[in-house]
Amino acid sequence: MADGVTVGRAPRRPRAGRLALVGGSAAALVTTAGFRPLTRRWPAAIGATLLAAFATELPRPTAALTGGVALVAARRGAGRTVVGRVGLALATGSVAALLTLDRRARATDGVLRGALVGAFGSSGPEPEPATWLSPRAVTAPRRFRAAGARDVAYGPHGTANLLDVWRHPDLPDDAGAPVLVEIHGGAWSSGRKEGEGNPLMAYLVSRGWVCVTLNYRLGPRHRWPAMIDDVRAALGWVHTHIAEHGGDPGFVAVSGGSAGAHLAALAALTGRDDDHSRVDAAVTLYGIYDLTTDDGSGTLDELLAETMMSGTPADWAGASPTHRVTADAPPFFVLHGTGDAIVVPDQSRGLVRALRAVSRAPVAYAELPYAQHAFDTLPTPRTMLVVRAVEAFLVGVLGRRPARPGATAIVAGRGPGGAPDAADGGR
Repeated sequence: MADGVTVGRAPRRPRAGRLALVGGSAAALVTTAGFRPLTRRWPAAIGATLLAAFATELPRPTAALTGGVALVAARRGAGRTVVGRVGLALATGSVAALLTLDRRARATDGVLRGALVGAFGSSGPEPEPATWLSPRAVTAPRRFRAAGARDVAYGPHGTANLLDVWRHPDLPDDAGAPVLVEIHGGAWSSGRKEGEGNPLMAYLVSRGWVCVTLNYRLGPRHRWPAMIDDVRAALGWVHTHIAEHGGDPGFVAVSGGSAGAHLAALAALTGRDDDHSRVDAAVTLYGIYDLTTDDGSGTLDELLAETMMSGTPADWAGASPTHRVTADAPPFFVLHGTGDAIVVPDQSRGLVRALRAVSRAPVAYAELPYAQHAFDTLPTPRTMLVVRAVEAFLVGVLGRRPARPGATAIVAGRGPGGAPDAADGGR
């Protein structure tokens, strides 16, 4: 009987050891990618970014999963084999490193506040206090799209020229709410209006903004300047029609990430009143702003030549926001993650240097520790810190916090009548 029990249990130790080694090795790989990109070569950098995101954007769940696998393996006897002990050691080290990344991600708050102070001074608007993400917030994009308008044609190019308007169900038709236009990324060759910026737009709409998100023509079927022409056409629609949806054409901001950041920045720097493409503020995340330079990864060479634009780098300067900066540039908030494996932070640094050299408007720049490309896709703690900071930046430019549906508008940082407002951080 004893022999039978021994024979039945003995194979569990090698299996437990292998489980510990596989789990620990996977965790170590993910954690290593979080601290330093495994590759910046395109398109392999896409996979490296997805891998690293588990460590930098979801460090606590990843640490919990790693610890759980290690605990199961240990209970099955993994610690009694050399392979198992190696795996458990890797898991233990990975959990410690993941918790370090979590602390650094939460330090994003200080970076963002510093960026706002740099743009507006110490008396400028502050982000609203952090709160738990309610279950209702998860369904906000669907509710706010339903309350607005979907698949509105703004140009002649079929589904490529459709936009959605997001608004709060209780927003009055004559609210005159400030407007944010979100431009999706996707390497100028993929993506759609439903796919990006949802945490930011849901947050703003809940606070009395109207948001617009749009499709535009994509490469390689369509070539430059089709993309920026469509963005300008959509801005023209916004200036002409957004009042019908409760928005104020007197304040139109743009935002976008990656290729969307490039288009948003270029639209902001080249917009004009005479063709209704004026932009009053820009928020750009992890974008490419100088198409004439590359970091050696091949990202620009492949993306531009194969999906968007022909010619040589000398021909691309006119499409580069960094080369289009003037003293009349609108206020900018530029954000980039130090861990971005797809677009190096030098792209954002170059744009910020150009803006600060000549622009008369506020320029905020936040370099987020270990953040990945497209880090704001999910409403993670870091994403919500960024969303609150972006709202504060836009409030600083606008000069007031819009009235939430059913409430009274307040001056930035002050309640009605000039009293400090608790919802605004009690300043």
